[in-house]
Amino acid sequence: MSKLLYIVEDEADILELVLMKLEAAGFSTKGFERAEPMLQSLKVSAVDLIILDVMLPGMDGMEVCQKLKSDPATENIPVIMLTARTDIEDKVKGLEYGADDYITKPFDAKELVARVKAVLRRSSWESSKNVLSITPDFVIDFNRYEVLINGKRADITLTEFKILQLLTKRPSWVYNRSQMLDYLWGTDKVVIERTIDVHIRNLREKLGEFAIMIQNIRGVGYRFSVGGEE
Repeated sequence: MSKLLYIVEDEADILELVLMKLEAAGFSTKGFERAEPMLQSLKVSAVDLIILDVMLPGMDGMEVCQKLKSDPATENIPVIMLTARTDIEDKVKGLEYGADDYITKPFDAKELVARVKAVLRRSSWESSKNVLSITPDFVIDFNRYEVLINGKRADITLTEFKILQLLTKRPSWVYNRSQMLDYLWGTDKVVIERTIDVHIRNLREKLGEFAIMIQNIRGVGYRFSVGGEE
């Protein structure tokens, strides 16, 4: 059975384009021009992913995303934000509300389909065995807190594992050092941002040939890239 996707977009031409491209890619879709009918529909339908425009009449996308991720009944539904905004602060806000990815208009249809497939794969990883096989020779077991490199257990610390856990949760997304510190320690430990650089350097050494997947985005922070592209 094909995956069911909900698309919430108030611009009719964009909504029609997204529906058409996703259906051509083999997905089942349902479109909405406002968030409220979509939220009502969720009560009776099992949905695999939601594409959510930020600028909506009535309840905006950020508010909807926060509502979805704070409700146990919908918190595990992946959400991709779709918006014309390019401000990095808006992207950070969307991620903090729990969005799984963020696509900026105008977008390429092939990229949209690829992003949808990638988010669905990650959702499947997290909801099944909780074991992420990035490649046959690079496997992360989130149940056992283990990283296997070429079949051997890497000797990484808990902090290094948590960094890897954060970065692989949303591949391609850039996390700044402050966000990473908050994820690791919150307000319980006073550390400087450069501490992250030390942990990243040690983690890369232990990942060997796969170290290239952890990328430093100069002046911003770090991201995980499966292909290792710059």
